[in-house]
This record gives sequence, C-alpha cells and structure tokens, in this order.
Amino acid sequence: MKIHEFQGKEIFRKEGVAVLDGIVAKTPEQVAEAFEKLGTPVCVVKSQIHAGGRGKGTFKEDPNQRGVQVCKSSDEAVAAAKAMLGNTLVTLQTGEEGKTVNQIYVEAGCNIERELYLGIVLDRESKKPVLMVSSEGGVEIEEVAAETPEKIFKEHFDPAEGLQSFQVRKLCKLLGIEGKTVRSADKFMKKLCDVYTKYDCSMAEINPLVISSEGEMIALDAKISFDENALFRHKDILEYRDLSEEEESEVKAAEAGLSYVKLDGEIGCLVNGAGLAMSTMDIIKLHGGEPANFLDVGGGANADQVTEAFRIILADPNVKAVLVNIFGGIMRCTTIADALITAYKNIGFNVPLVVRLEGTEVEEGKKILAESDVDIVTADGLTDAAKKVVASIA
Repeated sequence: MKIHEFQGKEIFRKEGVAVLDGIVAKTPEQVAEAFEKLGTPVCVVKSQIHAGGRGKGTFKEDPNQRGVQVCKSSDEAVAAAKAMLGNTLVTLQTGEEGKTVNQIYVEAGCNIERELYLGIVLDRESKKPVLMVSSEGGVEIEEVAAETPEKIFKEHFDPAEGLQSFQVRKLCKLLGIEGKTVRSADKFMKKLCDVYTKYDCSMAEINPLVISSEGEMIALDAKISFDENALFRHKDILEYRDLSEEEESEVKAAEAGLSYVKLDGEIGCLVNGAGLAMSTMDIIKLHGGEPANFLDVGGGANADQVTEAFRIILADPNVKAVLVNIFGGIMRCTTIADALITAYKNIGFNVPLVVRLEGTEVEEGKKILAESDVDIVTADGLTDAAKKVVASIA
C-alpha cells in the first residue's frame, strides 16, 4: 500500500526523522492560508499523487507547469495551486495516462547545501533490508543505477538490531559528509531504518534528502509503501489509504478476495495460484500475445468470486479474449465449471473464452462445460490453450 508524501512525513515527524513544517490543502484558498501560516519567505507547493518524479512531471492541461513549484509569495502559491488541483500530472512513474491532483502539500523552504538520495528496500538475496545512499539527489535513481552505479552505496542491516553507527560513518565517508553533519546523519539514518522495520515497510525513499546550510540532514521528500500482508498490525496506517489513487478494478478485486493486477495487454487471465498465473502470462507472451492482467482466484474460490473475476476482467475495454487456466488441487474442476456457467448466465461473455482444466475431477468438469450452452473453446494443456487464445484475436 502506498501513501502520500505528507502522510509519510507525519510518520517521520512522529518517529523523530527530521522534516520541514508543512500543511496539506485541497483548495487555492487553503494554500494561501498555509503559506501565511508557515511564515517563511519561500514555500514549496507540491502535488500529492502516488508517484515519484513530480518535480520533473508536467500537466496535460499545461505542459509548462511542473508538479512541484517554489513560491515566494501567497499569490504565487495560489497560482501554482490553481494549475495543479483537478489537473492531470504526468511523470515517468505514472505513464502517459498520468494522475489527477486532488490535494497539495505546502512546505516551508530551507537553505539547501547539498542534495542526496536515500532509500531502503528488502534485499531478497541477503534476506535483509538494505539502506542505499547516493550523492545524486534529485535525480531519478533508475538513471543513476543505469549510468553511474558506482555512485550508489549500500549497507545491509539486521532489523532486530537496526543500523549501526559504524555503518553510518562508512556511508558518510563515501558521501564526503564531515563534521557535525555526521552526528545528524547518525540520528537520521538510524531513525529511518527503525521506521522501515517498525511499520513493515516494503520501501522507504527520500529523494532528495538534503543537508541544510546549518549542517542538518532533512527529508525533503517521503515516499513510503507498506507490505499489505502486515497491515493487520497497523490499523492506523490503513487510515492513510487513498482509494482515489488506486486502480478501481484492483480495489474491487481485493474486496472480493481476489489477487488482481491490471496490465496493458489484450488477453484476460483467470487462474488459480500465483505461480500458475505467472506461468500463464509467460506462455501467452511466448506465443505472441500480451496478458491484460494477473488474476489469482486462489484455491477456494466460489461461484460469486469467479463471477466477480469475470466482471472485472471484461470491464477492461482492452480485453479481446479470456484464458481460464485451472489446475484442480484444493479446488475441484467441477466447482470451476459450475462457476463458469453461473458467470456466463449472470454477465455473459462478449469475447472468446478459452478454458484449460486439469486435476481433481477434471473429466467431470469438462463434461459439465460440454453439456452447457456456454460458448467455450476447450484446450488440452497450457501450450494448446495459449495458442488458441492468441489465435482467437489474430
């Protein structure tokens, strides 16, 4: 689950990670009030969307406007807010469709001496979180990794013990940080690593991380995402969820107990099991097709869930065919066959449907489909299914 920058900074402030004062606003009038209340000669007006690269992002309505703007007066802040609110911001991470800006964060300015990058993710190979820093702050980290990977420095840490002072000193030396800023970095980096562990984050990123003219390390950004499997431990974090920033179909799928991720292809997939779903997507691509989604109905799906799965898949206007790939282990093929017929009667299928069944009660399941009035193309094996579904839209 992702949250907005201002929400991430609320967590940072609570946990002792240095941030600047800021106020969230939803109207130009609130932006003006925020500017006056902060009382600094310079404020930064920031679009709040679930995507990075906002500073370089542009608006569809006015490509000359940026998603983050420095303002020296209340009037400038209001003008910036009017250009942002209700408009579509396009960044490298949103794709061409962009995201609508519904709220703004007005943040006090500061005297910046240096801009750095800092991020924490889980390194699955070492099975530990890894703290990454770079001197290239304010630049897309993907660009740094591709063009100058030697400028990214890493330190793994034990989540039970946290980041150690010797590791901070090592990173500071690599970054050329000296004097009292090392003490600020020690507190800052340790606290941030504690936040990552305490809140079961999947990522915590600050870009840019700045060093002020006073030598203090400050988070000028806050991009945090959380492991959804651990959110039962963090009811307060669930309150930060902004459904308007999420794909509507993915929200509906989650409510139905389905694992669904929307993609850009033309072949819808309904599969039981995450590994089988990934294999299904791979073999569709192998035979020249493009999957429109990842959808795992799980091992215990019922007719209502399968019907909802079809409703979600078919609501995507890009879908031109659907492949159902079921391996009956826990789930019986007869259950899926009955569910397919129920779904057909409830919502109908206006695109070709290819079905591959294997496993428990497979013959009975195939018989149910054969005796039904549902227009289905059956397949023997996954390769046959992939070839048939790709051919159906050729």
